[in-house]
Amino acid sequence: MSRGKKLDLFIGAEIEDGWAKVETPRKSVISGEILEPSKHFLVFKKEKRRGKTVTLVGEFHTPQNDSEALLKALKKKLGCGGTFKDGWMEFQGELKDKLRALLAQDGFRFKSGH
Repeated sequence: MSRGKKLDLFIGAEIEDGWAKVETPRKSVISGEILEPSKHFLVFKKEKRRGKTVTLVGEFHTPQNDSEALLKALKKKLGCGGTFKDGWMEFQGELKDKLRALLAQDGFRFKSGH
C-alpha cells in the first residue's frame, strides 16, 4: 500500500427485514424403531470433555422412559453421574468394563471388538 492512496474496504453485510433462523441438521438420526435388549448391538466410546473422561454407550432403541429407568439404575450401581442424549448414555469416568458386565446381565449384546 502506498501512502497516497486511500484504503477502500467494505466490511459488513446488508441487514434487511428478512431474518431467518438457521437450522443445522442433526449429527445422528434417531430411529423410532424399538428393539428388545437381546437385539441391541451396543458400542462403547470414550471422550475427553474439559479434561475429564466420559464413557458413551449406545445406541439404544428402547422407549424413552425405559432408557431413563435403566440409566438411573446403572448410575446408582456405579456411583457416578450420567445423562441420556440422542439414544446414547453418557457416564462420568472410564467405566467400560463395569458397564459391560452390568448391561450383559440385563441381556444387552455388544458389537465385536467393543
